[in-house]
Parts: sequence; C-alpha cells; structure tokens
Amino acid sequence: MQLEPYISDLLYRYECVTIPDFGSFLTRRVSATIHESTHTFYPPKKILSFNEQIQKNDGLLAHYIADVEKIPYEEATKKVQKRVKYLKSFLIEGETVDFHNIGSLSLNQEGKILFEPSYHLNYLTDAFGLSQFVSEDVKRESYKETVEEIEKVVPIAVTPERRHSSSLNTKRPYLKYAAVALIALTIGGLGASKFYVDNINEHNQLAQEHANEQLEHKIQEATFVIDNPLPAVTLNVTKQSGNYHIIAGAFRIEENSDKKVSQLKEQGFKARKIGVNKYGLHEVVYASYEDRLEALEALRTIKRTHNSDAWLLVKELD
Repeated sequence: MQLEPYISDLLYRYECVTIPDFGSFLTRRVSATIHESTHTFYPPKKILSFNEQIQKNDGLLAHYIADVEKIPYEEATKKVQKRVKYLKSFLIEGETVDFHNIGSLSLNQEGKILFEPSYHLNYLTDAFGLSQFVSEDVKRESYKETVEEIEKVVPIAVTPERRHSSSLNTKRPYLKYAAVALIALTIGGLGASKFYVDNINEHNQLAQEHANEQLEHKIQEATFVIDNPLPAVTLNVTKQSGNYHIIAGAFRIEENSDKKVSQLKEQGFKARKIGVNKYGLHEVVYASYEDRLEALEALRTIKRTHNSDAWLLVKELD
C-alpha cells in the first residue's frame, strides 16, 4: 500500500502528518523571496521537514485512508502498520525511500533518518497557480547617449554639463530666441489640437442625437406580429452530486474562481464552485463524483494529462 497520495493530500490542509511508529512530515510557511544574484522571484510556499521523534498515532492518516477507501478504521490502521514495517526494513538495508512529491528518506551512519524534501509541489493553497519568474536588470543608462545627442541639437534642459558652459551661452544669444520660438510653436500646436478635438466631439454629439431620433421614430412606427411562435424549449439540466471532489484550485478572490470555472468548462470539464473553505478560499473543482473508484480514476487522469497539483477532497456538501 502506497502512503504518498494520502500524505500529499493531507499536507495541503495540515501542518503535521504523522505516520504512526515512523515519524511525522511537518510544514512551515515562508514568504515570497528574491534571489539577489539571479533576480528570480519565488512565490510563498510551505517548506517540508521530517521529525522521527513524533511517532504517536493521532488518527489523522488512518481516518483519511479509511474515508477514501471506504474501509473500517482498524483495517486502515493495519495497512499503515504493514507499510511502516516495510519502510523500516528498507532503510535498515541502506536503501533510500522515495515519497513521490514529498521527499526522500535515508539513514546516516548514526542510524538517524535524513530527509531531503522535494520541490516539485507547493503545498501552500494560497499560492496556487503562482510560479517563479526572472526579472531583467533595470538599465537606467540605456538612453543616456540618445539624450546627449538631442541636447546638442536643442540645448533646453539644464544639465551639469550645460552649467559649466554657461559662459558660452552668453556668446550665443540666438539660442535663447530659438528656445522661445520652439515654446511658442508648441503652445500654438496644443491650441490648434484642442480646437480640432472640440470640433470632433461636437460633430459626434450631433450625429448621435440624430441617430437616436431616427431610432425612436422607427420604434414608434414598428408593428410586431408573430404568426408562428416557436415551440417551448425544454432543457434537461443534470445537477452534479457526490462527496468526492477533484480540486482544481482555491482562490482568495471570488472573481478569479469564476474565471477558473469558465476556463475549465471551455476545456470540457464539469467544473463548478463548491463554496468557501475554512481558510476563506473559494474552491473550484474539475467535477464531483458519487463513486470513490471513479473519482480516483479521474484524478489520476487529470494529474497525468492536465494538472499534477490536483487533489481529491472528500466532503459532503450542504
């Protein structure tokens, strides 16, 4: 029996998932970070760690397995115990135990368990859909040469270089008159532009009023006669039901969840919103199922072909 899928599902919702008589996977939230040398922006996430001192059975893992597989709690506990024996024997033989999308475990020379976390998944639901990106360096001097060339032609701006050559400006007074002429032309151009825009706005307003008068006249003269009314259309709407929901994402802003539903429906999924979870996030599902095996099969297909971050929620909706 593989424990990874169940542990992975629980890590999205809990800070500690314990494997009885083996150890616990812990999560810790960290804020978004920026790598100084590569200029890479990383979204907030949950950092995974492992503590072999926490081994007491809190019932979380076994209850979840029993709920998903529809088996008694005692049977689920026995399956976990059997898997733990196998994992311990594997580690004692010097092998490395890999937990898919969680990390790998091995024993050091002192017999202590070493954990190397996996970075393929971000278990922080608040950061769902966010990925890292690299920002280019800001080059503030890229246009310096172009500006200097312009200043040579029209030396209006007062730069440090121009201040040192103030004595030369006194010898060339014609530059002052050229600057005044340039400003006058600019003001005249702005005035002409405003006059032109005002004329266009006035023309558009008159045309709109004329069109409204014609439309009102046509409506008053119109007579509507329906000789052959269309037959009534009956739509059969299938309401989704079931307690097994494949989660596509959870969103802080409801508008974003609506966009996600529309996007998934365009891709052929029976997507919908199932309400707000205890963290205040609007949850969106690919579909809901009544049969557990059918839901697990659909989840495997979605993870393989569409979204590796999808997970199964077992919940009875109101």
